[in-house]
Amino acid sequence: MRRVVLASAALLLLATGLAGAQISPGSLSQAHQSLDSPTQCTSCHKLGGGDAVFKCLDCHGEIAQRLASHTGLHASYGLKPGSSQECARCHSEHNGRDFALIKWDTKTFDHKTTGYALEGKHVGLSCNRCHSPEHIAPSERQAIKVRDLNRTFLGVAATCVPCHQDPHQSRLGPNCLQCHNNNDWKQATQQFDHSKTRYPLTGLHAQVTCQKCHTPGPDNQPRYIGLPFGKCSDCHSDPHRGSFTQQSCQSCHNTSGWKRVSTSALNQTFDHSKTKYPLVGKHQQVDCLGCHRKGDFKEPIAFQKCMDCHQDEHGGQFAKRAGGAECSGCHNLEGFKPSTFGLKEHASTAYPLQGKHGSLQCAQCHIPRGKETVYKIKFDLCLDCHKDEHQAQFAAAPYLNHCEQCHTLEGYKPSTFGLVRHKQTQFVLTGAHLAVTCQDCHKPGPQAATEVKTAAVYHFSNLSCITCHEDPHREQFRERMQRAINGKAPGCEACHSTKSWKELARFDHSQTEFALVGAHRAVACIDCHRPPNLETKLMNVDFRAAPKQCEECHADIHGAQFARAGGVTGCADCHNSARWKPSLFDHDRRTEFSLQGAHRNVGCAECHKLNRVINGKAILFYKPTPKECVACHGATVPVQKPEKP
Repeated sequence: MRRVVLASAALLLLATGLAGAQISPGSLSQAHQSLDSPTQCTSCHKLGGGDAVFKCLDCHGEIAQRLASHTGLHASYGLKPGSSQECARCHSEHNGRDFALIKWDTKTFDHKTTGYALEGKHVGLSCNRCHSPEHIAPSERQAIKVRDLNRTFLGVAATCVPCHQDPHQSRLGPNCLQCHNNNDWKQATQQFDHSKTRYPLTGLHAQVTCQKCHTPGPDNQPRYIGLPFGKCSDCHSDPHRGSFTQQSCQSCHNTSGWKRVSTSALNQTFDHSKTKYPLVGKHQQVDCLGCHRKGDFKEPIAFQKCMDCHQDEHGGQFAKRAGGAECSGCHNLEGFKPSTFGLKEHASTAYPLQGKHGSLQCAQCHIPRGKETVYKIKFDLCLDCHKDEHQAQFAAAPYLNHCEQCHTLEGYKPSTFGLVRHKQTQFVLTGAHLAVTCQDCHKPGPQAATEVKTAAVYHFSNLSCITCHEDPHREQFRERMQRAINGKAPGCEACHSTKSWKELARFDHSQTEFALVGAHRAVACIDCHRPPNLETKLMNVDFRAAPKQCEECHADIHGAQFARAGGVTGCADCHNSARWKPSLFDHDRRTEFSLQGAHRNVGCAECHKLNRVINGKAILFYKPTPKECVACHGATVPVQKPEKP
């Protein structure tokens, strides 16, 4: 932030029509009092032309210089280099001696507009921590117009050295930011790129602090040049005490880690196969210090047994077996895993692996827990390893959770519990039940709120049909189903049997309010018990709503000519359920024309010949029918003489 005192031009009002008359617009501010005279107008203004022309930059050269180089606060406002016309927008003059030319609020000022953003620990510093006379370069002091340098923000360079002491005394150049940043002075490694030096840092060297290598010199200052780095011994001591004087450190080691020995490079100079212990298998990949732990390769090492070097990973679980806990009984030098202990070896244990157990991985029974892995496990019951899939339904006698009573080692499914075994249960399978699969009846129960998967149900508290089957009759026959027979409620079997749902031999219609007699015996149930909505099955039928009167089921084929009061024709007056024809109509008692003599053998249609069309159908009407003989026989019919007594 740079504080600048700019003089804005005095506004010279030229009154049109008044020749040569000049009137001052007001007194100048305190900073420009030396120019507050009519003879000094041209010091700030150019005369001539219609518009006012200012000459601010003629005096304020330090601002003109920054505009020309496009640096500083004023350059960020987009002012044209060499032009003073925009100065009056912020610095207004002729407002009196006490008028402040500069309106400055350090709390809200955005330092980024100066071209130098405050970052890291610079944020929050007070202005005078940087903008103070001692931080202004001598070359800048002469160009600044303000005599009291405590009142200006100009002249402070955007480099570190004016404010901070250079501990390197210019030995590394003036640009501190090539190694350091504004957040932390000591975090130099994040900024400095060591790969551009003659000694790029690789491996673990990149994690070493600067002062570990750049130690103080004779002047007690850190040395950054002139350090030896051609050999490892320039910095590191020899841990082998001269055992490998013919080889360089790089022939076995690298900067990724002292203990990461390059065995391929070492084998070029050292042949371990000529020792008492040739390296085979995984041992070829072991770092030298893995065995030669003190770096003394001349010290003898025991190697007759695996546990001379390795710990017993099994915690002595195999100490009592033949051969003891020696690892070679189950492992080899090609790797600790997989074990060489397989099916053949397992057959000699107390639990030979058979059936599906033979395909299991070791870790499926011997749960891996590192050194805590247990190899001597319980195996008396299947549940010692397997969870109870039936959730204790067979825990009681006679099963006592012995899974082998229904399953084998060849597989959990299918179960060995078949039809013969089912006869020993409380629910013997008969009829169509013999063809039903187990899972059709033994299904998981309702899911609990805990979302724990429920097992298939094998013990039912209710063995009636409705345990598995839905009551399609919606309890219409509840009373009949609960009516005890031999001390037991029959349920659905009051009408049905396990042979077939449609087999209704046990249902006696004569025990209902409508006994089936005559032709009704051959009528299908659905013809009387009609389902709603044109359905074709009896699932939703209200059986008690079936009609009991003929006219409720049968149509009136006589066109209502025999209808009683209320429009209902009583079929039973002339017919019965045994047969529709011949009619039971008593012509002698119910009509005015008694059938006597030869008339008894005359068919109805011989006399009743009146047909009428009702609803598109021809209906035989019995009334009116003539009673006179001539109406049927004509006038030529001889009159029959009465028989002699």
